[in-house]
Amino acid sequence: MAFDAYDDYEQSERVQKWLRQNGLSIVVGIVIGLIGIFGYQQWRNHQVSHQAAASGIYQQLQAVIDSGNTAASDSLVQQLMNDYSDSPYALFAVSDRARRQVEAKDYDKALDSLAWAEQHAPSPSLKALVELRIAHVQLGKGDAQNALAALDRMPPDSYTVVSQELRGDVLVKLGRPDDALKAYRAAVKALGPEAQQGNEVQMKIDDLATAGKQGA
Repeated sequence: MAFDAYDDYEQSERVQKWLRQNGLSIVVGIVIGLIGIFGYQQWRNHQVSHQAAASGIYQQLQAVIDSGNTAASDSLVQQLMNDYSDSPYALFAVSDRARRQVEAKDYDKALDSLAWAEQHAPSPSLKALVELRIAHVQLGKGDAQNALAALDRMPPDSYTVVSQELRGDVLVKLGRPDDALKAYRAAVKALGPEAQQGNEVQMKIDDLATAGKQGA
């Protein structure tokens, strides 16, 4: 029994000695951990409120666009670009503006808008979508070479059906029917087995094949 009491006493002394030697570092570690947790929570709260504010401005923008107030809509788009460039809502707003600019046949301004969107896209998939839109605008402008360059910037497996069909259209414009056929066939393959023979891409393939036979 005496030996047990001595062992308990010795263990207690060892613990106290260890705490005296290491207590400060333990306290500092706990404090740093608590600061880290608090800081992360503060950052998360800021992110949530930041995105919520951007969403509110974007919703306000939609109402202003419907009212036809161009000056007010431009101001809200600029606010999203200036203060919320890291938010997808800024990208959506700028992309919407580019669509309106295309409808007005103002292709250069649309390309400027999309260039900003490409640079500030918050994810690879959204960036690829912007690049696809740039290619559409470039082709509509009659600049097939820059349209092809925009498509080349996209990851290979991004939006395969539409990107490969557009690539085929661009290559036809550039006078490269063989390469266009490859792109169209890649688009049809990406459609899967449920794709029917009468789909638009297959019709383009048939048209190129017919033109090739006539030119032979």
